[in-house]
Amino acid sequence: MTIATSVTDSQVHFNNWPNDRGFNANYEERSPVELTVTGHIPAYAAGVLYRTGPGKFQVDRENGATFQVSHWFDGFSETHRFRLVAPDSAHSFMRVFYNSRFSTDHLIEQARKTSCLGQLSFGQKCDPCKTVFQKAQSEFSPDPSSANIGVTLSINMPGLDEVNPQDQGNNRRWTGSSGIKSLYAKTDSAFYKELDPETLEPIGLASQKGLHPDLDGHLSASHARSDPTTGDVYNFNLAFGPPSTYRVFHVSASTGRTTVLATFEGTPAYLHSLFLSKDYVVLCVWNAHINPAEFKHGSFLEAIQPFDASKSTKWYVVDRTNGQGLIATYESPPFFCFHTTNAWQESSLSDSDGVDIVAEFVKYDNIDTLHSLYYENLLSSSSKVKALGQTKRDTCRSEFARFRLPAIPASPTTEIKTVITEQTSCKTFSPELPTINPKFVTQKHRYTYGVTDHGESVFDGIMKFDSETKETILWSHHAQSPGEAIFIPRPGASEEDDGVLLSVVLDGYTGKSYLLCLYAHTLEELGRAHVSGPVGFGFHGQHVPSHGVPTGDY
Repeated sequence: MTIATSVTDSQVHFNNWPNDRGFNANYEERSPVELTVTGHIPAYAAGVLYRTGPGKFQVDRENGATFQVSHWFDGFSETHRFRLVAPDSAHSFMRVFYNSRFSTDHLIEQARKTSCLGQLSFGQKCDPCKTVFQKAQSEFSPDPSSANIGVTLSINMPGLDEVNPQDQGNNRRWTGSSGIKSLYAKTDSAFYKELDPETLEPIGLASQKGLHPDLDGHLSASHARSDPTTGDVYNFNLAFGPPSTYRVFHVSASTGRTTVLATFEGTPAYLHSLFLSKDYVVLCVWNAHINPAEFKHGSFLEAIQPFDASKSTKWYVVDRTNGQGLIATYESPPFFCFHTTNAWQESSLSDSDGVDIVAEFVKYDNIDTLHSLYYENLLSSSSKVKALGQTKRDTCRSEFARFRLPAIPASPTTEIKTVITEQTSCKTFSPELPTINPKFVTQKHRYTYGVTDHGESVFDGIMKFDSETKETILWSHHAQSPGEAIFIPRPGASEEDDGVLLSVVLDGYTGKSYLLCLYAHTLEELGRAHVSGPVGFGFHGQHVPSHGVPTGDY
C-alpha cells in the first residue's frame, strides 16, 4: 500500500526484499526509446532529466571467471537520459524517451582481461595489479572511458565551455533544454569527464588545473555550488602536503574566468559537498580525515582515518563578494556528512550589526556508513545483509541537521568561534540525498525532500520534511526503491512546495524501473514512465526544463 500521509516513528515497519538487480544493472539503451506513460505528468516538467551513478559491478572475464567491484562507489558509471516532451497538437499527453550508456567501456574491458581496475579506487579490495604511481598515471589516459567518473552532472559548466563574448553579463546563457551545449560528469576529484549531451558517449577529460594553474591538487567536491542568479560556480581544490592546502575558487559564468578566493592550510579530508550563502562560501572539514600515505594501498577508503570523536569539526568561512579571502574559522562537535542541503544569512542573534550563517545538511555520528557500502553488505543474496541491518540501525543512521555560525566578522580574524546546533530531525527515517525547491537556494527554505532507509532496501521511500512544524510526509510502496527526488517548481507558483518531484524507482517485483512523478505538496503520485529494464541504483541528476535553468547544483 502506498503511504502519502503524516507519520510518526512508531507507524513505520518494513520487511526485507531482494534488490540485487538495482546494483548489477546491465541494461543499456543507446538509442532513445519511447516509454509507456501511465497517469499524468504535468507539462511544465517537460525537458531533459539526466541521472548518473554505478550501473553494474560484475564483469564476465575471458577465462570464464567473474570480476567483481568491491564498493558501491566504484561501480562502473552509467548515465541515463529521460527526455520529457510536452503535449502538442498531435499528442494530448506527455511523452517520455529514454536512453542510457556506460561511460567506462575501456575500464570494463580492462577488468574483463586483467581482473583489475588498474587505478586508484574508492574502496576496491585487493587490486595489486599496479603500484599507486601507475594508478595515478592511468587517470591521465587519453581515453575518457578509462576514467570512472560519474557521481554528479554539470550542464554547460562555466570555464570548461567556450564563452561567446556576446554572452557576457547574461544570466547563464540559457534557452531551456534546447540550449544544452555540454554535459560533464564529476566525482570527488579534480577531474571531469565530458559526455555527449544526447548520446551520452564519453568524449573528453578535463581537470581543474585547466581552469587555474594553482588548482593542482587531486581532490575536490562532487557537489560544487552555483549562484542561483549568476550561475557562477564555487568549489575547492585540495593539495596534499605537508602542509595540505585548500583553495576555494570561483568560476564566472559570464567570462569563464577562474579566481582563487582563499588559500589556507587544513587537515585533509573527504569532503563530498560544501555550502554557499549570499555572500560566503563555507567549507566544512568534517571528520573524515585522510592520511595521504595510505594511498599506497590503492584504496581511497583505506586512507580515511578512523573516526576520532576527540577532534572538532572545522568550518572555514570565505568571502565571495568583497575579495577578503578567509575571514573566519569556527568549530563544532565532530560528525560526518555527504550532502549539504542549503545555507542562508540572517540578522545575527548575538550582534545587532552583523549576520549569522545558517547551514542545513545530512549529519552522521561517525563514518561507519562508508564501510557499510561494500556490495557484500548490500546484496540481498549476501550472507552479511541481515547482520548489517542491525548494525545500520545502531551506528549508520543519518538525520537532518541545522547549525548556526554566529556573528560572521566584517573583516578577517584569527579567532576561532563556536558553531551552535539549532536542530536535528528525522533520525528514524535516516534521510539522504536532500533536495529543495531550487528557487530557495541561498535563501531560508521550509521544506526538504529526501530518500529514506528503514532497512527494506538501500532507499525505501521518499520523504518531505517541514522544518517549521516538524511534520513528515512519506511516499512508500512495498518493494519499490526510489532514487534522489528532484524538485521542479510550477511556473508562477507562490508556494515553496508547489511543483513536482521526479525520481527513478526500481520495482522489486518486476526488476524494472520507472520514472515517478509526485505532487511535491502532498507526495501524491501523479504518473509514471515505465522503462523496459532496471536502471541501476545511482546517485544524482539534473533536470533541464524546456524553458528555464537546471534545477540542480553544479
